[in-house]
Amino acid sequence: MRLRGVVSAAVVAAALALSGCSQEPPVRAADGGPSPAGAPAQVRLRDALLTDRQLPPDFRLLTASATPDRPFSDVPITAMPCEELVVEGFTARHDRPAEGASVGLEKPSDDWFGRESLDRYPPGRAAAVMAAVHGAAQRCASYTATLPVDGSPTKNTVSTAGVGGVAADDGLVLRISALGPGDGEPYVTEVALVREGDVILTVHKTVAQQPRSSVEAVLPAAVAAYRAAAGTA
Repeated sequence: MRLRGVVSAAVVAAALALSGCSQEPPVRAADGGPSPAGAPAQVRLRDALLTDRQLPPDFRLLTASATPDRPFSDVPITAMPCEELVVEGFTARHDRPAEGASVGLEKPSDDWFGRESLDRYPPGRAAAVMAAVHGAAQRCASYTATLPVDGSPTKNTVSTAGVGGVAADDGLVLRISALGPGDGEPYVTEVALVREGDVILTVHKTVAQQPRSSVEAVLPAAVAAYRAAAGTA
């Protein structure tokens, strides 16, 4: 993957996430014990991730992550730098979940690389996180980033779309395009987020030029896998 000429420091972080340098939250699995009286049983998020048999054709899984503790940002999503929209796991980095799990995905024939993440928040918090993401997309509709190598500016735009065909409590797809000096085509990072109650499901497609398969290629399968595990399919 050629990143020269367009990739901001945040885009570098997104690309490196696929080689073990993710800025994800640690996995905090539910203990599987009985739920408090009157509370619904909660699926362990690791058990609700995509499996090989649930993937669309030609996709395959990478190793499920159980990342070590990493520092979280005290800066809320509403005030984070626009460059961080392309950082894998930016929602959990800026608003720490109670539990999280993720798995890497790839489709080598299309140079598609990414990650599915599930994050559970305290009651009501996931809705606030999604509202903050909607606001950040509007605030960052157009911004300039700086290349860390030579200080050259990149022109970045953020567009949003609905999660077509996926009924959910809330959802959107972010497409962040970065165009650097001398580049005829922008590099695009795609992030799809779907809220199901207190859980946010994210599919992050890492930066690519002229992507042949979008993030929506795997999003419906990811949502179906979560719902099947949670018994809400």
